[in-house]
Amino acid sequence: MVEMTTCLWLVRHGATDWSDAGRINGLTDTPLNEAGRDQARRLRFLRSIGFTGVWTSDLVRATETADIALDGATADPRLRELDFGEIEGLTWDECSVEMQGALVAFDAFTAPRGESTGHLTKRALDFLAALSEGDHLLFTHGGVIRAICRRAGEDIRIEPGGLVRIDRDSRGLFAPPLLQPSAEKNASP
Repeated sequence: MVEMTTCLWLVRHGATDWSDAGRINGLTDTPLNEAGRDQARRLRFLRSIGFTGVWTSDLVRATETADIALDGATADPRLRELDFGEIEGLTWDECSVEMQGALVAFDAFTAPRGESTGHLTKRALDFLAALSEGDHLLFTHGGVIRAICRRAGEDIRIEPGGLVRIDRDSRGLFAPPLLQPSAEKNASP
C-alpha cells in the first residue's frame, strides 16, 4: 500500500512598508512595496509545479503576492495573520518586555483586544484538515506559517517572500519543514 501525503508549500507574502519598518502587521491591509513585488516575481518558478490547490489569505499583501507569482489563488480568511489588537502597528521595541516574551513563546499569547495564537493555530489546522492529498501552495503570513511549522516540530520565523515546504502523511502527521534560505530558526517575530 502506497502512503499518500499532502505537501504544503508555504509562502510568506512579500515585503510591505510595515514589514520593512518592523511594524507588527496583522489585519491592517497593507499592500506590497516594490521590494515585495520583486520577491513575488522571484517566486514565479513555482508556476512549473503542478499544484493540486493554490490558496491565499484574503489580505492584500498575500493576494498581491499570489497574483504576481502565480496569477492568483483561491482566497480563504482562515489563512489571515493574527489579529494583533492594540499592538497592531507597533514596532518590536515599542512592545513591553512582557509582550515580547509572550510573542516569542507564541503558544499562550493573546493580543490585547485581539486574537490568541491558539485560535490562529486552530483556524489554520482546520483549513489544512480540509485539503485533499497532493501539493498545495499557500500564500499567507508569518504567524500562520509559524503555527503550522510548530505543529511539525520546528519553530521558525520566515522572512517576507520566503518559502517553506512541509509534508503531512495520511495519518495527519507532519514531517519537519524543509527550510529555504529565507527562513530563520528561532528568530524574534
